[in-house]
Amino acid sequence: MSLELEQEDIYEQFERTIATEDKLQIRDFLNHQNISDVANLINEYPDYEAQIIANMAIHRASSVFKILDVSTQKEIIQELPSFKTAELLNDLPADDRTDFLEELPKEVIRDLLKLLDPEERKITLSMLGYPEDSVGRLMTPDYVYVYAHNTVEEVFATIRKFAKNSETIDVIYVINEKGELVDDIRIRDVILAAPDKRIDELIDGRVIALNVEDDQEHASQVFKMNNRVALPVTDSYNVLLGIVTIDDMLWVANEEYSEDMQKIGGTEALDEPYLDIPLLKLLRKRVGWLIVLFIGEMFTATAMGYFEHEIAKATVLALFVPLIISSGGNSGSQASTLIIQAMALGEITLSKWWLVMKRELVSGFLLGCVLGCIGFFRIIAWHSFAPGLYGEHYIMIAFTVGFSLIGVVLWGSLSGSMLPMILKRLGADPATSSAPFVATLVDVTGLVIYFSVAYLFLQGLLL
Repeated sequence: MSLELEQEDIYEQFERTIATEDKLQIRDFLNHQNISDVANLINEYPDYEAQIIANMAIHRASSVFKILDVSTQKEIIQELPSFKTAELLNDLPADDRTDFLEELPKEVIRDLLKLLDPEERKITLSMLGYPEDSVGRLMTPDYVYVYAHNTVEEVFATIRKFAKNSETIDVIYVINEKGELVDDIRIRDVILAAPDKRIDELIDGRVIALNVEDDQEHASQVFKMNNRVALPVTDSYNVLLGIVTIDDMLWVANEEYSEDMQKIGGTEALDEPYLDIPLLKLLRKRVGWLIVLFIGEMFTATAMGYFEHEIAKATVLALFVPLIISSGGNSGSQASTLIIQAMALGEITLSKWWLVMKRELVSGFLLGCVLGCIGFFRIIAWHSFAPGLYGEHYIMIAFTVGFSLIGVVLWGSLSGSMLPMILKRLGADPATSSAPFVATLVDVTGLVIYFSVAYLFLQGLLL
């Protein structure tokens, strides 16, 4: 049976079960479904979302809740009774609870914090106290730790006693009496060791840790480079505070990707789903960049005005303005997107700017030659069909367009590749050099290049 048919079967079963209004039957049905299937039910039947969560075993309910969109989570919390909300929030892992709360208004956070148990409230307040987008907001305080003097047998006893609420036991953390991180050990190494072997015989000192105030994007890169499922989080004194797991990093990577895509499109990053963000807020996110780009395009009109006399003498030049500036903008957008992505993946660093420039000089020139040849032969071919269209100097016009395309495409490639690196060097987000911004920049400079080449080739003929 295909996945689609299985999903449809689950929907039909849910509709029959919910129609019975038998809470025991509904609970039994929901508790026997996969977590992902229940999440699909909530998305498919939004009128029943709070009822679905309320009728599940609390641990399964929290597992479903944490993978839902923030907008759906907010709606569920608003509809759930207070006692059920308290159960749900207390059962959520600390990192997922913090991630949810930081999306809410301060007055709502204050009310929900009152529903938490004292210990969970203390943990949540400490995590909310760390900078936004820092590792401290992602870490969980539930992990297994041992001491270097413990034996393997004692480690297993510790795991049996404390690991039930731990997010992962793939890695065991070794600390000293001061709580400082000494090392981390894979559970596989512990399992394969003799029961009487001491932990200090297993450690190698090659521990990789994150600082609690590290940026989440930096943490994502550390995970990728070291192929870890979890990493310890320490403070400035190397005291172990918690761990960050790979599932959190996947969410961070997804959010960073979404933000970069929105910025590349020429808008501020949206902090809510598109359909949930208020219209006025959406307008504010978009209008700023549109104004900047509009002002930039006004310089295009200024450039056109500067070459007004040349255009008046050779109106045929105006026919190719859209062709020239769009080609430069397209090449710049291509280069900008490639460089931003390469920087995000860690393939390019600022120290390699010269290599990037040399590469774009060659590729921009070759791309310009290809488009320049096409433009040149297009004018020659068109003249054979309509001899009067470009006049008697059509060959020089063809050369003008051909060489202009080489210059504009080359300049577009250089601008698009260097601008993200310049912004990064200045401490700004490279994604801000979005395709529309690069295109606007190249539009203005492209006109200057075009009419300068035209003056070179057509001086004494049309100009």
